[in-house]
Amino acid sequence: MAKGNAKRVKPAETELKEKLVNLNRVAKVTKGGRTFSFAAIVVVGDGNGSVGHGLGKARDVSESIAKAVDDAKKNLIKVPIYKGTIPHEQKGKYGAGKVLIKPAADGTGVIAGGPMRAVLEIAGVHNVLAKSQGTSNPHNMVKATIDALSKLRSPMDVARQRGITLDKLFNG
Repeated sequence: MAKGNAKRVKPAETELKEKLVNLNRVAKVTKGGRTFSFAAIVVVGDGNGSVGHGLGKARDVSESIAKAVDDAKKNLIKVPIYKGTIPHEQKGKYGAGKVLIKPAADGTGVIAGGPMRAVLEIAGVHNVLAKSQGTSNPHNMVKATIDALSKLRSPMDVARQRGITLDKLFNG
């Protein structure tokens, strides 16, 4: 799942916040009637650059959310955040879910729809412009957003790879 420069991280579990993105009730028809179960999509993060997503399925709501949180803690990635926003524009894709995220000036806030907003807020990005260009399926949108965030490169990494200083990187 983690592509590009994204590094898997394991922060202390007490500082992680969780956010329920979607809860889906599904029914299986048996001879005794319908049997309901729940599928929960959850994102977790520390609000400081670590974010992960998880899916949990169970017969009751709280158990499915707990499973999703456990799954999300296993899929954490580190996101480079520079001055409260992302370092550069990036596209992400997962299935039919396509997202575009752009850095924004200080004071803009998180301009993003539904599942993308949850991922970006929990990651600790305060100013960003985001656009969903494909499906509105929450599962694919969350994974596409995580894909875009995992492809981001920090300004320090770019400067190091080019063999120049940060000052020269920004001022030409």
